[in-house]
Amino acid sequence: MIIGVPKEVKDHESRVGITPAGAKELTAAGHKVLVETRAGELSAFTDDEYQAAGAEIAGNAAEVWGHAEMVVKVKEPVEKEYIFFREGLVLFTYLHLAPLPVLTDQLLKKKVTGIAYETIRDRHNTLPLLTPMSEVAGRMSVQVGASYLEKERGGRGLLLGGVPGVPPANVCIIGGGIVGTNAAKIALGMGAKVTLVDLNLNRLRELDDIFNGRLYTLASNSYNVAQAVREADLVIGGVLIPGAAAPKIVTREMVSQMKKGAVIVDVAIDQGGCIETARPTTHSDPAYEVDGVVHYCVTNMPAAVPNTSTLALTNATFPYVMRLARLGAKAAILEDRGLSDGVNTYNGVLTCEPVAVSQNKDWEGILSLLQ
Repeated sequence: MIIGVPKEVKDHESRVGITPAGAKELTAAGHKVLVETRAGELSAFTDDEYQAAGAEIAGNAAEVWGHAEMVVKVKEPVEKEYIFFREGLVLFTYLHLAPLPVLTDQLLKKKVTGIAYETIRDRHNTLPLLTPMSEVAGRMSVQVGASYLEKERGGRGLLLGGVPGVPPANVCIIGGGIVGTNAAKIALGMGAKVTLVDLNLNRLRELDDIFNGRLYTLASNSYNVAQAVREADLVIGGVLIPGAAAPKIVTREMVSQMKKGAVIVDVAIDQGGCIETARPTTHSDPAYEVDGVVHYCVTNMPAAVPNTSTLALTNATFPYVMRLARLGAKAAILEDRGLSDGVNTYNGVLTCEPVAVSQNKDWEGILSLLQ
């Protein structure tokens, strides 16, 4: 199979879909890897390293997309990449289609097989390709929030952990999944007072045990969320419904009652955000204010630490890349039920129910189309 690795073009997206180590494994297995020039440069992987691993370097994106049977990316394609879509192409990347109907329509129109990292499941019914970037984003959310609490960046002028004689900042984390757990680790490590809100009482019990009672846990309902948000200096949104648009847990009214100079970091923004006042931003223009509250809603946060992020992501994605290359998309999907959950579009048909519900579109299960 010919595997294409284009340079990412989303704003300040500096990760890359395959590392030189991955390219070496693929070429050793008899596949051809075509990497756009400088695709790995911002992740600290040079063209020379890819060539030494057996990959071929392409001069531009059109060459990569035009020759590849499967394109492996990091982020969802942007508008200027839509022209490269074609029937029979396999696209393996984060897609986050629920809030992106135009991208969905283009994938369907061009009959692209779109396999989304974020909806693939493993034998434990977890999301193995979303986990590493959720770990990175969860940990980053506290770093970013602490930075924006500084006065010169619009914040309240607080040191997250305080100092002796001065209390620490209050951090409220919405969601006790991978993002929330990693955010809690860093916030507690920095000395903040941390409250985590989640619907699942069993998960709250687990987190109470994990953090040995240092984490305040709160059952999620509108009253508790409003109170926790009102008292918070930093709110981190980490709610996820796989494949679907994130629910709006924190309302506009709740935001209006927050402290002036408080900070919101909505990690769920890739799926539309769990804060009603959140809208997608970029690394070039990452933050804005609503009612005096700083909002940081960058849709590709892990791109700020591309070497760490690329290595963490490709550790998880590469076995799937190899399986798709070895078997072909159809056979690989039929062999692995978890991989079939990742198929969002196939031969002009929408195959992901949460995306269909979010966009009010018809859908059909991928296995029924293949069998």
